[in-house]
Amino acid sequence: MKRKKLNVFSLSFLDIITCGLGAVILLFVLINAKSAAQRDAVTTDLRAEVERLEKQVLEGKKKLIESRNTIEESVAKLVKTEGRTREIIKIIKEKKIELADRKHDTLATKAHVNKLKSDLKSLEEELRRLRAGAKTQDELGTRLRPFPGHGDRQYLTDLKMGGKRIFILVDASASMLDETIIGVIRRRNLADKKKLKSAKWQQAVATIDWLTTQLPPTSKFQIFTFNETASALNKETQGAWLDAGNVDILNTTVDQMRRVIPQKGTSLLNAFKAMGQMKPAPDNIFLLVDSLPTMGASKPWRKRVSGKKRLSLFKEAIRNLPAGVPVNIILYPMEGDPRAADAYWRLAKNTHGSFFCPSRDWP
Repeated sequence: MKRKKLNVFSLSFLDIITCGLGAVILLFVLINAKSAAQRDAVTTDLRAEVERLEKQVLEGKKKLIESRNTIEESVAKLVKTEGRTREIIKIIKEKKIELADRKHDTLATKAHVNKLKSDLKSLEEELRRLRAGAKTQDELGTRLRPFPGHGDRQYLTDLKMGGKRIFILVDASASMLDETIIGVIRRRNLADKKKLKSAKWQQAVATIDWLTTQLPPTSKFQIFTFNETASALNKETQGAWLDAGNVDILNTTVDQMRRVIPQKGTSLLNAFKAMGQMKPAPDNIFLLVDSLPTMGASKPWRKRVSGKKRLSLFKEAIRNLPAGVPVNIILYPMEGDPRAADAYWRLAKNTHGSFFCPSRDWP
């Protein structure tokens, strides 16, 4: 019997090989799937970060484009501005040349104008001197302002209105409301309109009106009112001399005097100290007053001031007067102060001034 030939690659062997290969493939598939899952888990965060960075890059590119556009616009504006600047510089140079020429012309014009002003001022001064020294004048005589009196009254008072700088002090304390103490007490509680109508105060206002008509036209003047303090009628002219030849200033001064309301106490010391601040000092003083002072630099702690104390306050005040200047006194009647007339008369006499006690219907 013929022996059977052995075949190594039989069907069973192929099955085993196939199963082994399938097992290997299955194992590879399982391992690869697990690796892919792990890879996805690891790279998820990285992909998110990559996407975020890609967005930032896109935004950066966008901003870069915008910045480039802005730079291009700025460059264009800069070029335009530089061109305009060159034009302005050129114009400025031309204007400087024109200004130099005009400045030269202006200096010459100013010199001419100043000369004309100087000549005009000299002519005005000469005109005032001629008017002041003329023997015949119009219906005002030598006065710059009219003062209508009552009938044909004469106004000879021996008040010397000369001087280059005339200073007038007006007592505007409450005592100027009446001639009696009882009348002062009654009137100081009235309304301001009624205070202004007081006969005694109206006489003081009329006196200022008359005095301003007697001022030499070439002189300077100033009017202060005083009670516990002292100040110019026009606060804006405090410390300054006014032109007596200017009729508008005289009229304004009298109008302001008509609006002053008498009130408070009397400090002659503060009045003379305020006058001492005038530079240059006055060379003629007029004092319109009705009694001796009731206080010094500050209010007394007592309401009642004795006659002896008032005389002491008066002597203290006159020590502040400028030396060698005449003081002309216009003293109005006031009861209860018998030493006032003697004290003010002596002051006028010692300073070579004048003393005048007017009647009730003067001026």
